[in-house]
Amino acid sequence: MATIVGMDVLDVRFPTSRELDGSDAMNPDPDYSAAYVVLHADEGPDGYGFAFTIGRGNDVQAAAIRALEGHVLGLPVPQDATALASLSRQLVGDSQLRWLGPEKGVAHMAVGAVVNAAWDLAARRADKPVWQFLSDMAPEEIVGLVDFRYLTDAITPDEAYEILTRAQQGKAERVQHVLDNGYRAYTTSPGWLGYSDDKLVRLSKQAVADGFDMIKLKVGGDLDDDIRRLRLARAAVGDEIRIAVDANQRWDVSVAVAWMRALAPFDPYWIEEPTSPDDILAHQAIATRIAPIRVASGEHVHNRVMFKQMLQAEAISVLQLDAARVGGVNENVAILLLAAKFGVPVCPHAGGVGLCELVRHLSMFDYVAVSGTQTDRAIEWVDHLHEHFTDPAVVRAGYYLAPRKPGFSARMHDATLRRYRFPDGPEWTGENS
Repeated sequence: MATIVGMDVLDVRFPTSRELDGSDAMNPDPDYSAAYVVLHADEGPDGYGFAFTIGRGNDVQAAAIRALEGHVLGLPVPQDATALASLSRQLVGDSQLRWLGPEKGVAHMAVGAVVNAAWDLAARRADKPVWQFLSDMAPEEIVGLVDFRYLTDAITPDEAYEILTRAQQGKAERVQHVLDNGYRAYTTSPGWLGYSDDKLVRLSKQAVADGFDMIKLKVGGDLDDDIRRLRLARAAVGDEIRIAVDANQRWDVSVAVAWMRALAPFDPYWIEEPTSPDDILAHQAIATRIAPIRVASGEHVHNRVMFKQMLQAEAISVLQLDAARVGGVNENVAILLLAAKFGVPVCPHAGGVGLCELVRHLSMFDYVAVSGTQTDRAIEWVDHLHEHFTDPAVVRAGYYLAPRKPGFSARMHDATLRRYRFPDGPEWTGENS
């Protein structure tokens, strides 16, 4: 039986702040980064995962991942749902590390990075992409992946089993559909707050020409600027294209309501993260007062328990899970099941570095084996840094293509790791690669 015999963790950073890629009202100069983990097996393929950060602190995230090494070295390589569930529970259950959260922040993201690497490893050994590896599991196996502690007032294992069993009907057809047609995308590429008006207009028009039927703009810096930028974007794309906006946690409730009422003439499809991601009641208040504009959130939601409360409180009408924020695939399965129970569409957060690569697997699994629908759903797309991955995300005519290579698409090229390793890679020392 193959065994995990080593774990490497690298601090990898990309200087995206130089062109203001990723800039928004709360994060003006991010350097997209990955605390990158490799699980080495004594035979067969290795497994790859990461936690996404935006620069400073990536070393802290890497240190948190290294703290989990003792839990994985010497374990049999996981090959099925039972083993992957056991590993997840073991990592989350380290009481001394859990104290730093519990189940939130740097410590929990470290768990997610290792759990995702284990899924990558298991799917590689099964010779399947993660979305298909997961979709091929029986309903009872998928239920077994989930930690239902703290969730049973909203969804029970029996209810989850019923959702998954209903989704068995038409499953083979949906697999073929996603292989043939992919999964709808929307793009944030035109809308970074640091971009000039000319660049915003040019990229908005290009997005429509490329087949996207929704774009997203960052807002929250200055109201007059946002009104001007929304007016320009709406003129550039016309009335039929949806425009979502994202405040990245910038506002208090009263400011959010007033700001969105001022932007309402431009028909914003949703407002994303209008306030603190931890403030469920504030999201609820905003949602009530700005309806019918939707409220979306999830990029910084710590765990399944917070998502449960947001759904119970009707605080969001679009759920934006993140592949690397919570405790990995297992917890995201729980979140997808909660969304299905409450009938709320999932439009995942992506972009960053590697998030597009990972999250397409979760959405395609959701479509095939959980919700059975793509209605009102799309995955975020940002067109940069994909060239650094061995199985890069690809969008054509506004749709993500289904990944077909084995694994979770998390592996970076060795040349990328050498060049962008922080602080001694050539990109950061100024030396030639």
